[in-house]
Amino acid sequence: MRVISGTARGRKLNAPSGGGTRPITDRAKESIFNMLQSLGGVEGATVLDLFAGSGSFGIECLSRGAERVTFVERDRHAAQVLRDNVDRLDFADRSEILVASVERALSGRGQVDIAFCDPPYADDPWDDLLSSIPANLLVGHADTEIALTGDWVELRRRTYGRARVVIAERVVAD
Repeated sequence: MRVISGTARGRKLNAPSGGGTRPITDRAKESIFNMLQSLGGVEGATVLDLFAGSGSFGIECLSRGAERVTFVERDRHAAQVLRDNVDRLDFADRSEILVASVERALSGRGQVDIAFCDPPYADDPWDDLLSSIPANLLVGHADTEIALTGDWVELRRRTYGRARVVIAERVVAD
């Protein structure tokens, strides 16, 4: 894994050992950021990286100029690898790493610009999760179709092998 663009372009990222996390492929990540760029990009954005694993998505956001990223990872080993990646790339001052379940981390959290949600393949938390994500824009990554509910409207949808990506915007009620 590597950072694709920005200030940390080409820098390698470490991944947690074992099968507990699933890194996003460079191809899918590059496509996601191309889609985000067409929607205004990530520069100056506040970002939530849920089920963060190695932090690949959030670190890419920081490299591309995001103001702040909050990483949420419940596995302590994965969170330590993530912390090492953030420290090594000098992004610690613009990062927060929460070692907690996504549900607990979202409780009472304020609004952010973008949330990246990449749950483990074995999980399908979308029905419960969509209503609690405090973001204007959602990037969902999963191995099954992501059915949007409630306040979300689809902007883009792509498939990369087994991976499904959806970008959605929160609809503000009148």
